[in-house]
Amino acid sequence: QVQLVESGGGLVQAGGSLRLSCAASGRTFSSRVMAWFRQAPGKEREFVSSISADGGITYYADSVKGRFTVSRDNAKNTEYLQMNSLKPEDTAVYYCAVGKPGYFGVRLTTLVNYWGQGTQVTVSS
Repeated sequence: QVQLVESGGGLVQAGGSLRLSCAASGRTFSSRVMAWFRQAPGKEREFVSSISADGGITYYADSVKGRFTVSRDNAKNTEYLQMNSLKPEDTAVYYCAVGKPGYFGVRLTTLVNYWGQGTQVTVSS
């Protein structure tokens, strides 16, 4: 059974940093693109960042570019999201995702095969 488990969320002041982790189990995803999405209350789930299978290609939403960094460790079957200079508008539940085969990037929820359960990130002003 495939499981994606996020950790590292929490409450932080504006300008602070958090590092999210997503540990996969049940199978290896070293050949699949992985991504992060987020969903704020009353809003649709939106793309944050994605990273190709070998880590060589990354994409970011304009709203987080220059502040967030995605990475992965295929030996540990784990994806990370380093979030710096956090803003109150970054407050959301953050979801780890594994994309469908054959893609270098994932921006659409329709291209996601597996989802984590989500971790809450709250940024206070």
